[in-house]
Amino acid sequence: MYTSVVPTPPDARNDTRFWDLLFLWISANFNILAFSTGSLGPAIFALGLKESLLVIFFTNLLSATLPAYFSTFGPRLGMRQMIVSRYSFGYYGNIIPSLLNLITFMGFLILNLILGGETLAAVSGYQAGHGGLSWDVGIAIVGVTFCGYKVLYTYERFAWIPVVMVYLVALGCGGKYLTNLPPVVPASSVTVLCFAASIAGYMISWATLASDYTIYLDPSASTHKVFGFAYAGFFIPNVICEMVGAAFAVSMNAPGNENWVNGYRVNNVGGLLDEVMRPAGGFGKFCIVLLALSCIAASSQCMYSFCISFQCIAPLFARIPRYIYSILAIAISIPVAMAGAHTYYTSLISFTGIIGYWAAAWATIVLVEHLVFRRTYTAYDTTAWDTPSALPTGLAALAAFAASFALIVPSMNQVWFQGPIGRVVGDVGFEVGFGLAGVLYAVFRSVEKCVCGDRKA
Repeated sequence: MYTSVVPTPPDARNDTRFWDLLFLWISANFNILAFSTGSLGPAIFALGLKESLLVIFFTNLLSATLPAYFSTFGPRLGMRQMIVSRYSFGYYGNIIPSLLNLITFMGFLILNLILGGETLAAVSGYQAGHGGLSWDVGIAIVGVTFCGYKVLYTYERFAWIPVVMVYLVALGCGGKYLTNLPPVVPASSVTVLCFAASIAGYMISWATLASDYTIYLDPSASTHKVFGFAYAGFFIPNVICEMVGAAFAVSMNAPGNENWVNGYRVNNVGGLLDEVMRPAGGFGKFCIVLLALSCIAASSQCMYSFCISFQCIAPLFARIPRYIYSILAIAISIPVAMAGAHTYYTSLISFTGIIGYWAAAWATIVLVEHLVFRRTYTAYDTTAWDTPSALPTGLAALAAFAASFALIVPSMNQVWFQGPIGRVVGDVGFEVGFGLAGVLYAVFRSVEKCVCGDRKA
C-alpha cells in the first residue's frame, strides 16, 4: 500500500483543527505571485484602479467557490483530488488530467521561483535574469515537501504572518505616494475579460489539488464549515494581495515615482517593491528578502501536489518515493526559471489563461458527476479507487473535455493566439469551457450509463 495515494480510512480522519485549513491557504496565497497577478490589470491591460479592483473582487468572489467546494471532498471520501477525478474520467482516462496537473504545478513552481529570484536580485542590486536564483529557495522548498503533510501544515500555519507584516511596511513606506491615475484609454470588454481570465485561471487551478489537504479532517464535520474555512483562505489573501499589487502598479506612472518605474523595468514587481521600501533602509531590504521567501509557502504545496499527481498516473509511479519527484521538479524548474526570467509577464498571462481553460472544463465535469449523477458522498465506492473495471470508462468525460475545446479555442485571447470570438469580446475561454463541458458531460454520461451500465464505483 502506498500511503500517498491510497484513500485515508475513516479512523485516520480525525483532525478537527479546521483553523489550520484556513491558515494553510492563507499562507499559500499571501505571497508575491498574487501581488504580481493583481498588477497585471494596470501594468499590462492598461486598466484604471477602479476597474482593476472591481475585476479582482468579483472574479475572486466567484472563482474561489470551486477550490473551496472541492475541499469538502477530502473529509468525506479521504481521497486525493486526482483520485476523485477517476470517478468521472475513469482509471486510464484520468491519466490526462493528472498529466495536465503536473504541468500546471510545475508552471506555478517556475513562476514562484522566478519571482523569488528576481526579488532577491533586486535586493542584491542585480538585474533580473543576471543575478541568478538563490539555491536556498529551491532547497527550502524541497526540504518542506520531504517532510510531508503534517510538517507542511505546521509550516503553513505561521508562514503568512511575516508576509502580512511586509505588506504593512510597504503600505507604510509607499502609501503616501499611491495615486489613482486615470487610465490612458477607457476600459473595454477585451481588457476586462482578459484580466479576469488571468485571475480566474490562477484561482481555479487550486481546485485540482484542494482535497489533497483535507483527507485527514474529521468526516463528521459540517461541509459548510470546511467550505467556509477553505473559501476564506482562498478569497481573503488573494483579494488583498492583488488589490495592493494593482494600487502600486497604477501609481508607478505618477509624477515623482520614477524610481518605482525603473525598479519595475529592471526586476519586475521585485524591483518595484524594493524601490517602494527603500526609505526603510536596511530593514526594508530585510522585508524584501522575507517577501522573496514567501514563494516557499505556495511552492511547497505545488511541489507536494506535483508529486501526488505523478503517483496518481499509474501504480508504477506510486511505487517511487515522493522525494524523488521533488528532486526532479527542482532540477527542471530552477534552470527553466532562470531562462524564463526575461519574459515573466508574458509567461504569467499565457500560463494562467491556459490552465484556466483545462481546469474549468475538468472542474465542471467532476461537479456534474457529483451533483447530477451521484448526489451524495456515499455513492462513491472508495474501495474501487484502483480497480479499472469498477470505475467509469471515462469515455464520456474525455469526449466532453475534448469537445469543449472546439469552442474554447475560438474564445481565447492570448498574446500568442486570438480566436475570432476572443478577439471581439475578450478572453472568455474558461467561462465557455466551464459551461460547455458540463452540458456535454451530462449528455454523454447519460449515454455511457445506458450503454455500459452502472459500474460498481
